[in-house]
Amino acid sequence: MADLSKALAAATSALNTEIAALNNFAKTLEANLKPALEIIIESKGHVVITGLGKSGLVGAKIAATLSSTGTPSFFLHSADALHGDSGALTSGDVLIAISNSGETAEVNAIAKMAKSWGNSVIAITKNSNSSLAKSSDAVISIAFDKEADPLNLAPTTSTTLTIAAGDALASALMAHRGFTSQDFGKRHPGGALGKATN
Repeated sequence: MADLSKALAAATSALNTEIAALNNFAKTLEANLKPALEIIIESKGHVVITGLGKSGLVGAKIAATLSSTGTPSFFLHSADALHGDSGALTSGDVLIAISNSGETAEVNAIAKMAKSWGNSVIAITKNSNSSLAKSSDAVISIAFDKEADPLNLAPTTSTTLTIAAGDALASALMAHRGFTSQDFGKRHPGGALGKATN
């Protein structure tokens, strides 16, 4: 049988790294989230999430969570947006642009495009001095010490914090709007979640 001690130590280290990052994120949550919340609450359109790579996959999850909890939202792939799909962005929409570095070219390009059209832009990034952060109306900072994988390279801590930021936004909007279990059930007519709310 293989010796898994090194592997399990890495797994434990990954979880502890992410837990520490989440605890630090929670300490600044109110100040970190409030400007973005105010923009979304005042908007009359959709919340449009954009990103590339792992940030894009996480963005799609955030959009799905928002939509199912009373905030109409969809995911717009940053590269596709630069080849015509930006037409999905309409007046009154808010763009949430996700880039760990804040320097992803395609994400910055769609954010600048949205700003030029009069849309509000919220950045989710670890770098508050990045191009994306500087061009946005609000920044949700996911600053952290290190990624959780052994090489400190794979999007792990960064994606966990981004998902947490999305969950926090959705929860805050649900509470502000008085979103009920009955409202949730209307959006989940199938499956176990729908049955649990009826």
